[in-house]
Amino acid sequence: MSHPSFDADVRRVAHLMADAARAVILPYFRSADLGTQSKLAEGYDPVTLADRAAEEAMREILAQQRPDDAILGEEFGHKPGSSGLTWVLDPIDGTRGFVSGTPTWGVLIALSDANGPFYGIIDQPYIGERFEGAPDGAVMTGPLGQRALRSRAPRDLSAAIVLTTFPEVGAPEDHAGFHAVAARAQLTRYGMDCYAYALLAAGQVDLVIEAGLQSYDIQAPIAVIQAAGGIVTDWRGGPVHEGGRALAAANPEIHAQALEILRKH
Repeated sequence: MSHPSFDADVRRVAHLMADAARAVILPYFRSADLGTQSKLAEGYDPVTLADRAAEEAMREILAQQRPDDAILGEEFGHKPGSSGLTWVLDPIDGTRGFVSGTPTWGVLIALSDANGPFYGIIDQPYIGERFEGAPDGAVMTGPLGQRALRSRAPRDLSAAIVLTTFPEVGAPEDHAGFHAVAARAQLTRYGMDCYAYALLAAGQVDLVIEAGLQSYDIQAPIAVIQAAGGIVTDWRGGPVHEGGRALAAANPEIHAQALEILRKH
């Protein structure tokens, strides 16, 4: 599969950004000086100095290397461009995990056009794992070297592993939909942040189901999972690159089983 806007420069710049984000973020991880604030007046939606510094570092690279591309980032919003392409950045997806010291957070980088993302990276700096999805395939690099990514083969929902980040998932109706699927599955695990999507692309799990997502939460996972042979839609089977309720599946067969349940909610 090819894409007219994908070339070696896209890959080069994306890895430059991932490397820069790693270098900025790691000194903060598990440190006593995270500079954590909550974005909400009520409740808790944390942001740290590391989030902001990492996005600034990635934006600086884009300003130098690809100034005509637009940018959409969690911390600093939208910068228009003229190329028809948008880099979608989440400097730390899973900030709650980050401030808790768990290595389930990651740096998300995607490149999209009018039809959605066609290239993406999920990077876990502390573990040293990087998951990349591109029109020419999906690969991961980590402590054991590099290998191709391939999502799991079909199996019945009763034998499936399902992941999500929060047990409550989202609104009450979201909660009900997720747990209706989880009740049919063999195993359910929580608290995985963006690492859940990486595990799906790596062939470790069958489904990731979430709700209340923003575009910067899901675009990189879409690109990685699709390149690995999986499928990502909303809970009605439509596009989800703008955010909302996401159903990520290892293959069309398990996707269909989960979708049949979620469509009722």
